[in-house]
Amino acid sequence: QVQLVESGGGLVQPGGSLRLACSASVNMFRINAMGWYRQAPGNERELVALITRSSSTTYAGSVQGRFTISRDNTKNMLYLQMNSLKIEDTAVYYCKADVITGSYWGPGTQVTVSS
Repeated sequence: QVQLVESGGGLVQPGGSLRLACSASVNMFRINAMGWYRQAPGNERELVALITRSSSTTYAGSVQGRFTISRDNTKNMLYLQMNSLKIEDTAVYYCKADVITGSYWGPGTQVTVSS
């Protein structure tokens, strides 16, 4: 079983930056792909960014060039650097980990972009 805890959310003005972090309870070398997802009120949960064990990355078109996903396998941490934030980035952001036994989610962290 993998436990994930997100942190770093908050209130930021449009154009600002935030860095989300996700702590994993297991050695990251046991985790295949990890990702950040988000869900805004009334919307379905959507993929924001994905990173594989070999650090290959994939981004949603709406965040390409503004967000950067990274992982530190030595610290069991996943990160999402979010720059040039827009009002439409407002959502609960979730961390997800894929291992051989299944997929696990964190409880989420709220990101609100507002002036």
